[in-house]
Amino acid sequence: MNNILKQIEKNGYIKEDTKNVDLVKEITKLKKEKNAIILAHFYQRPEIQDIADFIGDSLKLSQEAAQTDADIIVFAGVHFMAETAKILSPEKKVLLPDLNAGCSLADSAPADEFAKFKAQYPDHMVISYVNTTAEIKTMSDIICTSSNALKIIESLPESQKIIFAPDKNLGSYIQGLTGREMVLWDGHCHVHNTFTIDAYEKLKKEHPNAVLIAHPESPKKLLIQSAYIGSTSGLLKYTDESDANEFIVATEEGIIHQMKNKNPNKKYYPLSGKCDCGYCEFMKEITLEKLYLSLKYELPEISLTEDIRKKAYLPIKRMLDISEKLGI
Repeated sequence: MNNILKQIEKNGYIKEDTKNVDLVKEITKLKKEKNAIILAHFYQRPEIQDIADFIGDSLKLSQEAAQTDADIIVFAGVHFMAETAKILSPEKKVLLPDLNAGCSLADSAPADEFAKFKAQYPDHMVISYVNTTAEIKTMSDIICTSSNALKIIESLPESQKIIFAPDKNLGSYIQGLTGREMVLWDGHCHVHNTFTIDAYEKLKKEHPNAVLIAHPESPKKLLIQSAYIGSTSGLLKYTDESDANEFIVATEEGIIHQMKNKNPNKKYYPLSGKCDCGYCEFMKEITLEKLYLSLKYELPEISLTEDIRKKAYLPIKRMLDISEKLGI
C-alpha cells in the first residue's frame, strides 16, 4: 500500500499493468462487492459514461449519490465535483481516479485572492457558481448552477448588491438578463472562453441548416448568435425535443455522446476553440484503467475537514432551499 500511496503522491493516480484485465467486467464486479456507484459528468469519455450508474451535471450527480445507500462514490469528473459529493455525503468514501483532473474555472479563483477581493465589497452578497473549490464555497452566501443562476438572482431583493464568481461570462449573461448590477470575478472555463465567432461562422458555412446552441460560460458574442443557451442538461434536452436535425454545439464535446444516444439520426458539430478543439483535457484524464485501479485500491480519496465541509454546505443548502421554494 505504501507503494500505491507513493504513486499517487508522484503521479496523482495509480499505475499498474492491466493489459490482461477485462476492465469493464472487473469494474462491474468491484462495484457490486464494494457497494460502490460511479458518477460520470457529461464531459467524460464515452466509455466512462457507458459504465456509469449516473450521468449528468455536477451538482445533480452529487445529489443523486447522496440519496443512495452506496458506501463508495467514484466520481468520474473533476476535483471540485468530487469535493461537492463529499460535502453532501460526508459518511461516504469519495474517490477521484486521477487527482490531475482539475478545473480551469475553479482554479481561476484562488481562495486567498478571492478573500481579498470579497473584502473590498463588505455589503455585497457572494453568489458563487458550483464550479468552485470547497474553500470558495465557504466564502459564499449562495451557490448556483448554470440552470438556476437566473432564478436564484431574481429571487433576491433588487437592492441587494452582488458579487458573482467565478465565471465572468455566465455572470455577464445573467447580468444582461436581469439588469442587476453585479461585481464579476474575472474567471473563465478555458474551453468555453476560447470559442470564437470565426469558428462558428466557418461551421455554419459548412452546415447552413445547423442550429447554434451554447453553454452560458461561452463569450457574449457567441451567445448572441445562439438559438438556445443553457446548461449541459438543458442543451441535451433541447436537442432531444427540437424539430431541428443539425446542431452546432458550443460546449465541451463529451455531451455529444449522450445527444447521439438519444437521437442517433440527428447531426452534431462540436464548436472548436482557439486550440482547434472542443474538449477539456482535465475531464479526459479519467480512463477505464484509472477508474478500475481507483476502485480496486479505494484511492485516491477526497477528504475535507469537517469545519470546511460544514461551511461549504451552508450556501449549497441555501440554494436548494430557494430552488425548492421556487419549484425549480
